[in-house]
Amino acid sequence: MAGEELAGKLQRRLRPEDAEEPRALSAQLSRRLHLAEGAAPRPRCRVFNPYTEFPELSRRRLKDLESMFHRYDAGRDGFIDLMELKLMMEKLGAPQTHLGLKSMIKEVDEDFDGKLSFREFLLIFHKAAAGKLQEDSGLLALAQLSEINVALEGVRGAKDFFEAKAQALASASKFEAELKAEQDERRKEEEDRRQRRAAFRELKAAFSS
Repeated sequence: MAGEELAGKLQRRLRPEDAEEPRALSAQLSRRLHLAEGAAPRPRCRVFNPYTEFPELSRRRLKDLESMFHRYDAGRDGFIDLMELKLMMEKLGAPQTHLGLKSMIKEVDEDFDGKLSFREFLLIFHKAAAGKLQEDSGLLALAQLSEINVALEGVRGAKDFFEAKAQALASASKFEAELKAEQDERRKEEEDRRQRRAAFRELKAAFSS
């Protein structure tokens, strides 16, 4: 195939000391030629460990990002496509144009499938942490706003927790008050019965004398 021949020629012309970066470019060129010819091979799925591949992201941060990814993966196919990314950006308060969304995906779309895998999604935050995103980039807005969104979720969760705790305490206090009132009522009834028995004994003694 013409694409493979061109990629092969490019690789053979490489000097050993220049091999690493041009080899990657050659692979990209080969894939783009396959795409143009309509015979692109299926990307190979590889297992990756986010904890070792993205050490700059804490375990808590990775868990939050994983939850966020799955929340917007409406199709449950393990990818965020353009429409799902559109919804995500709208929810974060930074809506993008159609071209803007395509540009966002393209910036981290390593396998050129037009959607974001979880690893490609994490690349956004990897690049943001390394300062490799442009100031006007939609991806930078996504990275920054996701931190705020997670923080707000945490605040909302804490608020719900304390409200639930206060409600539980209020319920407990109400229960204790009702229990005390019931105990007081029982003591009052017992005292009334004791007084009636005492009065009856006195009355009986008066008639007996």
